[in-house]
Amino acid sequence: MQALAKFIYFKILGWQLLGSFPQLDKCVVIVVPHTSWVDFFLGLLLRSVLKEDIHFIGKKSLFKPPFGWFFRWMGGAPIDRSKRLDTVAAIAKIFKEKRKFRLALSPEGTRKKVTKWKTGFYYIAKEANVPIVMVAFDFGKKQVKISEPQYPTPQQEKDFTTYKSFFKGVVGKVPQNSF
Repeated sequence: MQALAKFIYFKILGWQLLGSFPQLDKCVVIVVPHTSWVDFFLGLLLRSVLKEDIHFIGKKSLFKPPFGWFFRWMGGAPIDRSKRLDTVAAIAKIFKEKRKFRLALSPEGTRKKVTKWKTGFYYIAKEANVPIVMVAFDFGKKQVKISEPQYPTPQQEKDFTTYKSFFKGVVGKVPQNSF
């Protein structure tokens, strides 16, 4: 499967890979920019190229029959995102329960244009005591760029400046919605 994924990614699509995925059992992976449904499929292809398990969360209802098995098989974990629950604590609990869990999230929280990131990924990483790995999907240069792991510090504003600088100039599938 990896050979086929590499053929599609490098030869057919003509993409490049800058960096390598760190050998970590647990981390929060932030993927920017998230401008199209195509990002999900590029992420799945990249998972196969890297031969790494990378997970996602989804609303609890997605994991019910008849398709729940499929989302679990794809690396999904159900989460109850209702207002009365602490979502950060619930996701941190998933990290504690699993031996290996690498959670991919989009800090933009939507495919639409945003001027500010959501902060949940940061608090999840802090609560679970795991690093953040940044992954840029640059459709302008046809590159995926992977960072070294970064542990959140008590200086959130400084951390966010570092994170955002990693994604500077990256163009999404829908350029006008790029961060």
